[in-house]
Amino acid sequence: MRLVVFDFDGLILDTEAPVYDAWQAIYAEHGQTLVFEKWAECIGTADVFDPGQELASLCGRALDAEALQARHRVDCDALIAVQSVLPGVREYVREARRLGLRLGVASSSSHAWVDGHLTRLGLREYFDVVRCRDDVSVVKPDPALYLAVLEATGIPARDAFALEDSPNGVWAAKRAGMTCVAVPNPLTARLDLAHADLRLTSLTDLPLGDLLARLRAR
Repeated sequence: MRLVVFDFDGLILDTEAPVYDAWQAIYAEHGQTLVFEKWAECIGTADVFDPGQELASLCGRALDAEALQARHRVDCDALIAVQSVLPGVREYVREARRLGLRLGVASSSSHAWVDGHLTRLGLREYFDVVRCRDDVSVVKPDPALYLAVLEATGIPARDAFALEDSPNGVWAAKRAGMTCVAVPNPLTARLDLAHADLRLTSLTDLPLGDLLARLRAR
């Protein structure tokens, strides 16, 4: 393997639970519940589910969509601000550098979001290539994001593997012809990740060198 490609949301930083929890709090104020199975449709992808529109439908009346989004953004940012990098991420990127591996990010979120958080966390410098929804016409589960990273690095899919936390992300990597290791967070651990080549509960389960050896032995 010559390239490791990370998902961002839920894999490097647990933004997914805060995003869901912030909407759940808003739903509760309106006497409603944001059903997890409905929310799960949009994990790892984009523009497939509008929680504000869903809430209005559940309430049976029009709601101020802009006000809901603004409230959610403030609450969500406050929750994310106290999140640390997920366990094992820093160790993986440093070990990848030591081993001479290239590093990439493939995310269905925007560059402003991903690059901003990576810079804030002191991780942006480690990644050779970052591809986000701004760079492609369609996001995960389509393979376009992973194919864009492969094209930018010039490394074939057979020499790369992805680290993903969601079904949409795993499908994207596999459709790009890559090996994919699922590393779910507490939210996505509830989803079906059986199509991944390997599943870890955390990156701390297996040092990168040992993971590479296991993938080579497959």
